[in-house]
Amino acid sequence: MSTATSFPTRSSAATSRSILDAAFPHGLGAYCDGAMVPGAGAAIELRNPATGEVFASFNDPGTEGAEALLASATRGAQLWGALDGFERAAILRRVTDAIGAHTEELALLESATTGKPIRDARAEAAKVAEMFGYYAGWADKLTGATIPVPGNWHTYTERVPWGVVVAITPWNAPMFTAGWNSAAPLAAGNAVIIKPSEFTPASTLRLAQIAHAAGLPDGVFNVAAGLGSTLGAALTTDRRVGKVSFIGSVPTGRRVAVAAAEHGIPVLLELGGKSANIVFADADLDRAADGAISAIFSGAGQSCVAGSRLLIQRSVHAEFLERVATRAAALRLGDPLDPHTEIGPIITAPQYASVRALIEAGIGDGARRVTEATVPFASAGHPDAHLAGGHWVMPTLLDGVTAANRLETTEVFGPVVGADAFDTEAEAIERANNTTFGLAGAVWTSDISRAHHLARTIKAGTFWINSYKTIHVAVPFGGFGDSGHGRSSGPGVLDEYTQTKAIWVPTRAAGATFPSLSY
Repeated sequence: MSTATSFPTRSSAATSRSILDAAFPHGLGAYCDGAMVPGAGAAIELRNPATGEVFASFNDPGTEGAEALLASATRGAQLWGALDGFERAAILRRVTDAIGAHTEELALLESATTGKPIRDARAEAAKVAEMFGYYAGWADKLTGATIPVPGNWHTYTERVPWGVVVAITPWNAPMFTAGWNSAAPLAAGNAVIIKPSEFTPASTLRLAQIAHAAGLPDGVFNVAAGLGSTLGAALTTDRRVGKVSFIGSVPTGRRVAVAAAEHGIPVLLELGGKSANIVFADADLDRAADGAISAIFSGAGQSCVAGSRLLIQRSVHAEFLERVATRAAALRLGDPLDPHTEIGPIITAPQYASVRALIEAGIGDGARRVTEATVPFASAGHPDAHLAGGHWVMPTLLDGVTAANRLETTEVFGPVVGADAFDTEAEAIERANNTTFGLAGAVWTSDISRAHHLARTIKAGTFWINSYKTIHVAVPFGGFGDSGHGRSSGPGVLDEYTQTKAIWVPTRAAGATFPSLSY
């Protein structure tokens, strides 16, 4: 792959194609049993979101491919689950080191194929290595419990893997979520099949190759690159699958959960969010403005925890809006491969159209646009004019997004924040909870008692005080309500990926008391 001295800084179909070819000289397909397997189904085009150009295509594996993936993972689960935790930990440590050695390659591949700014992609690649390192440390520490019971019994529990875990990951952070949804189930002894979005499969495929080369046995880490209508449906309804995890939209998550439940398969759901970022008059307004910018505009707003609702105490409302608008205007949109770029494009064409439509809907409901709307690349002679055909949305700050505006409760999933004023603490809490989502939220204030009160009363699985968007693999993450259920990180996620088995042993064979209850 490219070195620091020859790193490309100009996105194009040719650049994306050359980077993809370097990683996958024989083309894309499903990753099954340690090898890339080309599909024979419908053709899937990959587009560079920064330019709108097609740079590659591959074929869907179809139901036959799904069957091959399931058979492979079933064999892999039997082999991997039979190893003890110390053996799994040793292999996962080698995987961690291998990912660390390939972070620049993974970052380049992610940026060139998804439009994610390269500086963000580098940070996410390092986080993936961190995830595997963290759960490698847990693989040999999955203990049960000894439980006192009446009579002459030694009773204890063991934690056993589900077997095959299917993880459906989204297009906004494919590499990050592939690590997020594979490291923990692997540490617990499961085989995984990652189903990435058909728009962004490349970094997940490369991650699987790296893990396999580092020592993961065949079938333990498979990638179902293809369409959700074929692969997703087949993988989430097969009884060889022990558990499904899903990250994505509420409607799709519900359909996955219902389909899996009909076949007795439990599902871990991480869905959307409409998180409130609350600023009180006594806050450090400069720090809060920096936080508000990071909360919504990093990742071009394509983040489930994005601070897309900005609630500002009325006495500082105008002043704070001006600070945020000034900072938003200074953000640099540009080529994702340029290390100075801060905001990249919307990753998919359908999402781009959705974001544009929701901005207009919010304005139609009475909101006022505070920030510039015109993308600079459209002007003749601009140095990044080659990006004019991409999926670009300017950082958008809308004021007057009241409780009646559809942007109050609708997830935009783009660089769009709706602001409004509030007067009292009680009003701020009511507005923050005026949504069916419950993924994240934040408050900015110098009153620590108020901060703790809001943290306790606002419905959100993650809540920040005088900060925003800090997460770590060691800390539980998940939502309430329409934001899903279960937790996808921290030590507790190992409970999600194991089942508890109770074992009874009589301690006095001649005089054992056998239970008389039936259940």
